Amino acid sequence: MEAVLKNLASTVELLAVAEHSGEVKQWNKPTLSRAFHWALYCEHVFSRFHKNSAISRVMEKQLQLTNQSLRDALPGYNEVSFSDLSRCQHLLVVGLLNNAELPSSIMKILFDTTSPVNLVRSEHEDVTGFCSHIIQCKSAYKVLSPLADPSAVGADAEVQGEMLMETLGALLTQGSDARQAGNFLASVLQGCEGAAQHFCLVIAAALLTTKNSAAQTAAQDFVLDWLQNEHGVLQDMCSALPTTILVDLAKELQKFRDGYCDVLKKWASDMEYSLSDGEWIQTSTNPTVSFQKLTEHFLALFEAHPSLKGKTEKELHDLKISDGDFDVRGLSVWGDLLSALNK
Repeated sequence: MEAVLKNLASTVELLAVAEHSGEVKQWNKPTLSRAFHWALYCEHVFSRFHKNSAISRVMEKQLQLTNQSLRDALPGYNEVSFSDLSRCQHLLVVGLLNNAELPSSIMKILFDTTSPVNLVRSEHEDVTGFCSHIIQCKSAYKVLSPLADPSAVGADAEVQGEMLMETLGALLTQGSDARQAGNFLASVLQGCEGAAQHFCLVIAAALLTTKNSAAQTAAQDFVLDWLQNEHGVLQDMCSALPTTILVDLAKELQKFRDGYCDVLKKWASDMEYSLSDGEWIQTSTNPTVSFQKLTEHFLALFEAHPSLKGKTEKELHDLKISDGDFDVRGLSVWGDLLSALNK
């Protein structure tokens, strides 16, 4: 029993380091694996002894002593109770993501969904990457806020989006500058390399989560501003995401709505009329969007926000005039777009 109590105390201290200490700058993949190993150990301890009142009281007393020591050393420390041991891995993940000193290398491991790594292996359970682990936490503890339509983005993106916003909120409220928050987003993007659509889903899920605090609101504003500067990411979102998700974002967020509209106009400006096909085609190197799909995007945007229709049509009409104001098909993409929108 003495060894078990010592291990419990050490693991709780590890959780405190994960959330509050700059030592996480030195963490690497083996360090992370060992941390999950001890978190899983505590979960097994809870599973084995939580129905034994005599032993659980002894463990609770040990945790109280450890909590007192950590509370004196770390302002803002959150105590860990015996019942908390049942979700020790969850506490580890949340603590790491709330630590502004977490290195991007660890962030990439936690957010890697293209080739998840085995962090812990035991006879009872495999913990393979952040995504599968935290989804289990969500199912068991319901720690996440509901999305406008959670089924649209998928459970994994929903969970990662929530945690992304929590981390950004922590960064922005702990005195970090915008550059550090931007580096964090860049590390998540790099972690999703080869899975651009998944990253777009994560960002969409992040923006659609319910905002319950000033920190979360600040995080949302930061992501929206970041998208305005990262035009490639915003274009990828508009190209990769289902129209239903884009419409949800446009309904809720003016900055996204304006950016979405700008992307659509950019796509139109990149089109040339093909005489052989009798259709407007996109000539840019970005993922191509057909003229029909472009029209569908505009119609969905107008349906989501009717007041945008008049303003946008005026802009398109002005662009048509700048092209010569011809009503002959194939001479102005703006004129043909107006005709298609008003059928």
